[in-house]
Amino acid sequence: AFDRKWAEETIARSIVALREESMSRGKGELFEVLKSSLTGEDPPRSETAARLGMTPGALKVAVHRLRQRYREILRAQIADTVGEPGEVDAEIRHLLAALREK
Repeated sequence: AFDRKWAEETIARSIVALREESMSRGKGELFEVLKSSLTGEDPPRSETAARLGMTPGALKVAVHRLRQRYREILRAQIADTVGEPGEVDAEIRHLLAALREK
């Protein structure tokens, strides 16, 4: 239970950091529309692209970039909790395992 709570809080902090970064870059609306893609709840791309006035290809790139930046932020969050940089991947695996447990 402790590990699961830690995993959820680490993910939440990473999403908040990404939201703040997006807002500071003037991309807050884009973040709010696409944030569900970070948790695997992708809305239909054609509808989302139309809503944002983007082509489906541009939307695909935006989602890719958002997910990539999210991974970078999450890795940085985890790196702050381990003693050695080489421990980050193992800690990420531990985080994912904790989320899978009920």
